[in-house]
Amino acid sequence: MSKTIREIKEELERASGDERRALYALYEQDKRTGVQKLLISYRKQELAKEQELLRLEGMCTYEKKYRSYDRICGIDEVGRGPLAGPVVAAAVILPKDCRILYANDSKKLSAKRREQLYDEIMEKAVSVGVGMASPQRIDEINILQATYEAMREAIRKLSPSPDLLLNDAVTIPGVPVPQVPIIKGDAKSLSIACASIIAKVTRDRLMEEYDRILPEYGFASHKGYGSREHMEAIQAYGPSPIHRQSFLRHFV
Repeated sequence: MSKTIREIKEELERASGDERRALYALYEQDKRTGVQKLLISYRKQELAKEQELLRLEGMCTYEKKYRSYDRICGIDEVGRGPLAGPVVAAAVILPKDCRILYANDSKKLSAKRREQLYDEIMEKAVSVGVGMASPQRIDEINILQATYEAMREAIRKLSPSPDLLLNDAVTIPGVPVPQVPIIKGDAKSLSIACASIIAKVTRDRLMEEYDRILPEYGFASHKGYGSREHMEAIQAYGPSPIHRQSFLRHFV
């Protein structure tokens, strides 16, 4: 008696590598439409995974170039542009030869994917540090200096300390560790991409907390950026305690 399509699916699910290829050859002779659709689906999944692994290898160019360093740290920030909330920086040291499927510039990922990757990065990373600069600090020293301050805080929180920094485009002043600034680094370096995801998820969660306290501004949806909804809320209610006064002069 031939196996059911469900049984064949379970068999394919358990198999890997050569075993799965042998099953493909075996079930190619099965004339049932459901079986053939199943084989096509699994082959597409394998092809997509192979392409993703190739993309990831391209994102590890800098990690491989500087592999003589023991602890390479990727650094990125989010929140330089919003009218409200902090700027958040993250620093991530991954194990050598670590690969995290689908990691990419956080702006290119869905919120659901970022949340999934956040958990995986936190589990696999050697060390993760997060730094923030408040809206008041941004007003006090300007957004660029506040960003550098948040980055330095993220680096200080790493244990063990890094011996090389891969930065998204910037060189951070006041840091004794060698630095490699990479233009659009969050799309070119796995370490920076992971830092981008950690920073983005951290800040988004914080803005969702602010939304519960200050629901009239809609922070959960626009995360403090200058959307029409946000601008209308500022006009209606005035600035909140987490708005950047130095930014509002330019937009309101």
